[in-house]
Amino acid sequence: MINQLSWKVGGQQGEGIESTGEIFATALNRLGYYLYGYRHFSSRIKGGHTNNKIRVSTNQVRTIQDDLDILVAFDQETIDVNVHELHDKGIVLADAKFKPSIPEGSSVQLIAVPFSDIARELGTSLMKNMVAVGASSAILGLNTDAFREVVEQTFGKKGEKIVEMNMKAIGEGANYVREHHPDALNMMELAEADGKKRLFMIGNDAISMGFIAGGCRFMSAYPITPASEIMEYMIKHLPDYGGTVIQTEDEMAAATMAIGSNYAGVRAITASAGPGLSLMMESIGLAGMTETPLVIVDTQRGGPSTGLPTKQEQSDLMAMIYGTHGEIPKIVMAPSTVEEAFYDAVEALNYAEEYQCPVILLSDLQLSLGKQTVEPLDYDRIEIRRGKLLGDEDLPELEKGEYFKRYEVTEDGISTRLLPGTKNGIFHVTGVEHDETGKPSENPDNRKKQMDKRLKKIHHLPERFPTPIHTNEKHEEPDVLLVGYLSTRGAIEEAMERLETDGYKVNHAHIRLIHPFPGDELRRLVEKARQVVVVEHNHTGQLASLIKMNIGFGDKMKHILKYDGTPFLPGEIYKECKGLL
Repeated sequence: MINQLSWKVGGQQGEGIESTGEIFATALNRLGYYLYGYRHFSSRIKGGHTNNKIRVSTNQVRTIQDDLDILVAFDQETIDVNVHELHDKGIVLADAKFKPSIPEGSSVQLIAVPFSDIARELGTSLMKNMVAVGASSAILGLNTDAFREVVEQTFGKKGEKIVEMNMKAIGEGANYVREHHPDALNMMELAEADGKKRLFMIGNDAISMGFIAGGCRFMSAYPITPASEIMEYMIKHLPDYGGTVIQTEDEMAAATMAIGSNYAGVRAITASAGPGLSLMMESIGLAGMTETPLVIVDTQRGGPSTGLPTKQEQSDLMAMIYGTHGEIPKIVMAPSTVEEAFYDAVEALNYAEEYQCPVILLSDLQLSLGKQTVEPLDYDRIEIRRGKLLGDEDLPELEKGEYFKRYEVTEDGISTRLLPGTKNGIFHVTGVEHDETGKPSENPDNRKKQMDKRLKKIHHLPERFPTPIHTNEKHEEPDVLLVGYLSTRGAIEEAMERLETDGYKVNHAHIRLIHPFPGDELRRLVEKARQVVVVEHNHTGQLASLIKMNIGFGDKMKHILKYDGTPFLPGEIYKECKGLL
């Protein structure tokens, strides 16, 4: 028996590759296995190679595996593109229809199964995917009944006949392997899982759930990969809680509409990717100047311009901190797991209202679209904090002609906030510099006071933020400190274990609060390490540059960079670190 497995299905986009992986993975999740899945797909509706790689384990996993145990292929291109990932005892499970072949000299085993023919005999070739699932189950030693609940959930609306046809297709796939390839039966039998019920979802779903749980009741957005799933989830579920989603004509409208809704007192968000955030920058400045709450999700993808819309990258970092013209207070958060994405979405709403400024919840394609097992979420942890928001009963009478000091200079830099229509709360709102009542002012002394007030209010956030840096400090004086952010956490953790096995002393720091930067805590970690290796998905080492800007130590710092559109594998980080050390 084996404790973990790496399984991949591939074919042409539009052939049902995603749904095949979804049914396979969901069934295993419900048996109690831990999973991590990552889809490779093209920026087109149909055609072009696509695959879905799924890691199955009896222990928690946070990234995809280096190699591959089973490759399910619906065309020869899938074999040609992915066969190099298979280890020596790996299996190619291919549709006999296209007369599959493996490269000369390869030691992997080819098992040809007539997926299409079996499916056609059962009524439709569309069920070839289910035949492949059944063939896989035979190799893994899984009872085909394990898939019934998922098949019923997936096809139940089409009627019992369709459910039974698909279950028969799974059964026939398993039977074919038993009859024609008995040597492959249970070849990669999975150790029994613990049977516990856990969630299985992508980061975008967790972010959406966090927003709803945190009191968001309005979303304005324009569709863009890889953020669209947030809007889709909210469209489906937000109305159940009295909320509304509007698809705007562009990202500029999305941002300004969210600003207006927040100004009116409704917790509102928007979500986009790099190109959309570029269009929102002027509006983000408006939220900063008017001290209006605003939460934006940026799911990073390959850039610049249209770039690689469906591929992994982390190259928006500097733009998210410094992109707006002029200087405004801004909070940039970076969850590193799906669980953190849920809780951080709640806190983003809280911080936006408490600090009255834009909050950017930073993600990347791997975190947003990678699907993984998640422990049950703790809703008792959620609290809604609205900051210095006053109501009618809190305000004294205004003298005739007097305005409320909405932008009053305070010790902590945070002024009291009102909703429109609050009695005795009339004030002016403008995007130009203003005095304490909001009236335009170019007075130099006033300008300095308002700038100081706005920019100082987030200075102490790192001290308040629950976990500004996720740390794994095994050693007092490590040989190396590995540093990353967002989705690289799982690959770094596994590389760290391998380096420890080789005798190196390794610590890990994963930065979760990007701005304002938690310099004091990171400085403590960096000072103790002989070397610092920063792992990130971009060409210029933006995270490393940010660290140098805030705490220095450039002489200790080295980079592991990847910008080809694919996620880091644990083995890549391990190998690069070995070379640097």
